[in-house]
Amino acid sequence: MDTILVIDGDLAVQRALRRTFADSRFAVAEARDCRSAVQIFDTIAPRVVIMEMLLPGGCGADLCRLIRSKSSTVPIIVLSSDCDEVDKVLLLELGADDYVTKPFSPRELVLRVQAILRRGAPVAAPGPVSYGGGVLLIDTPRRQVVVRGAAADLTPTEWGILGALATVPGRVYSRFELINRVRGYEFEGYERTIDSHVKNLRRKIEQDPGHPQIVQTVLGGGYRLGLTRDD
Repeated sequence: MDTILVIDGDLAVQRALRRTFADSRFAVAEARDCRSAVQIFDTIAPRVVIMEMLLPGGCGADLCRLIRSKSSTVPIIVLSSDCDEVDKVLLLELGADDYVTKPFSPRELVLRVQAILRRGAPVAAPGPVSYGGGVLLIDTPRRQVVVRGAAADLTPTEWGILGALATVPGRVYSRFELINRVRGYEFEGYERTIDSHVKNLRRKIEQDPGHPQIVQTVLGGGYRLGLTRDD
């Protein structure tokens, strides 16, 4: 059974999520502040982290940074009642996969968690596919990416972006199209947040993120894979 770590100082929110996730056959671990959250995270290795942005003993940005500093690719969903666009972009650049504004539907949150887990699950597919004369290797069944001979640890969202772009190398995908394909559901949020995920992805796979050769920007269009598929 997959375990969800819920970090929120609001006991009512914790109770609601505990019931909803239990009904969907998830185990739930709970923390009310940053210190206990880190201790529990290190102990149970959750499949997904759901956390309030403003927490006793720290904030969501600090916790995102700490989790990612552990080289963890665990999906992170941030909850907030007063998260403006600047804060959302910051959180995504720090490694959060998604955000949900309070008040929210617990059932919708479950659907988002299920979509994230589907993006990270192994699938039945052909073996590894290489691009750019072996510069990039994508092994879909194993959910592995190798760039210039080195493995790249991607979050489910980063994996989803790269996989979508690699479906048709050279094809331009708009931000709206990418974010909806990656999310696995209709996402009505700020579509330019995809830029933050692309920025994180480039840090991991580009030799020079300032001059990307793999994930390229098309002005006025979106993004494309800049490598051709090897025969």
